[in-house]
Amino acid sequence: MRKRVLATAAVALAGVLTTVPAVAAPGQGTPGVGDPYYPDYGNGGYDVAHYDLRLKYQPADDHLEGTATITATATQDLSRFNLDFALTASEILVNSRKASFTRSGAHELEITPSQPLRRNQPITVVVKYSGTPSQVSVNGYNPWLRTPDGGVAAGEPESAWWWFPSNDHPSDKATYDVSVLVPDGTQAISNGTLQSTVSRLGWTRYNWRSAKPQTTYLATLAVGKFEIVTDTSESGLPVFSAYSRDLGADEGAAKASVGRAAEIIDWESGVFGPYPFDAIGGYVPNVPTSYALETQTRPFYSPRHFRNGANPYVVVHEQAHQWFGGDVSLKNWRNIWLNEGFARYAEWLWSEKEGEGTTAELAAYIYSLYPSGDPFWQVKPGDPGPENQFHGAVYNRGAVALQALRAEVGDQTFFTILKGWPTVHRYGNAAIEDFVAYAERVSGRSLGALFQTWLFTSGKPASAPQASNARSAAPTGKLQEPKSWKKIQREGLSEHRDSH
Repeated sequence: MRKRVLATAAVALAGVLTTVPAVAAPGQGTPGVGDPYYPDYGNGGYDVAHYDLRLKYQPADDHLEGTATITATATQDLSRFNLDFALTASEILVNSRKASFTRSGAHELEITPSQPLRRNQPITVVVKYSGTPSQVSVNGYNPWLRTPDGGVAAGEPESAWWWFPSNDHPSDKATYDVSVLVPDGTQAISNGTLQSTVSRLGWTRYNWRSAKPQTTYLATLAVGKFEIVTDTSESGLPVFSAYSRDLGADEGAAKASVGRAAEIIDWESGVFGPYPFDAIGGYVPNVPTSYALETQTRPFYSPRHFRNGANPYVVVHEQAHQWFGGDVSLKNWRNIWLNEGFARYAEWLWSEKEGEGTTAELAAYIYSLYPSGDPFWQVKPGDPGPENQFHGAVYNRGAVALQALRAEVGDQTFFTILKGWPTVHRYGNAAIEDFVAYAERVSGRSLGALFQTWLFTSGKPASAPQASNARSAAPTGKLQEPKSWKKIQREGLSEHRDSH
């Protein structure tokens, strides 16, 4: 699990984390959107529609050159605005005119256009830049993963700063074109669909397109020597998966797992509704990390996930995020349960389907696993705090909360909620409060007490959720470890981040 600790302008009042918003002078966009966990993430004053990234990367020395063209709309009058970025900018143009710029802090690029911008005015920002991403550390953290033959950008809650300037917060989603020039014999992988490849003078350019809205932390870039596997799913979607050529003994298990992505997506489509994107896949680079990440349409997996053999559970988890995190994204990082609790519950549903332990058995096992005095029960999945954002309780207690909902409303209503939720917020953002209101509307029940107990109250609830009305109850007496538990548990409970 990756922990990220930053100095924030936050104060705890009556046990609730509140944020002192960043203050900007009139006409200046704020250097942060005021997220309660990361107040300086993202920027105020504009809304991005599209990122066009034209890059050149040299694996031998990890040197990256780029031109980012960002199309946006001013949401207020602006004399100055910010981008989140950690590499070195050499020139910036705003609406075809040179702009002045300076760096503020570790990742704030302050831009002053030659002419003030008006509210609702279209903006085109061109940033020319370069750097060595592996040599840039922010507060001791670097999500740029160097490999023997290249590099990978994959991290949460931030990774964009290390390879493109952006409005880096889930609340500002955009479409992407990512064009990467690399030496012949090396591949460049990103999100969405591969539009074309062009080779010339010893270099090959890969042109990728993400045509559906995507948050910045779900954008990925991987450069290296890969074995590429392409296919078409039963539903007609292109499948693109990639495996580093030097995975060694992990290669077979990786292919046996990630190679099932289309099958898993088809199954999840029956549970969560139509797949929201236009491509399927995943990639496994040769990195020493132990996390996976749901980078949109092309999840990132560490080889370690497959060290003990095939592991479809981690694929189920990351592909479930295409609905819960990719399609419906967070309004702010406090709402992380909407991503992780749902993806963990998808693993439990897969276990139920495979006959390896029902969701009720898994929930009962989690409940019995931690005694009442265990710190596990002190983490509130609905508001864990930035220091516990990726704590196991957000995943596991968060999944138990969904089992409690299922037991309360019954299978038919529960799966109606699960399938309808990504539809009503398609390609948008939502908060936990929005989900509670939606579940109450669909079920016709008051559910505030249930969610308060499982998401927002410290301490072990009085009892485990019962089985749903279409399932037999969990066994009484001493609980046995469900068959699937070792598979779900063995890779750090499919956690997404490393510890730092």
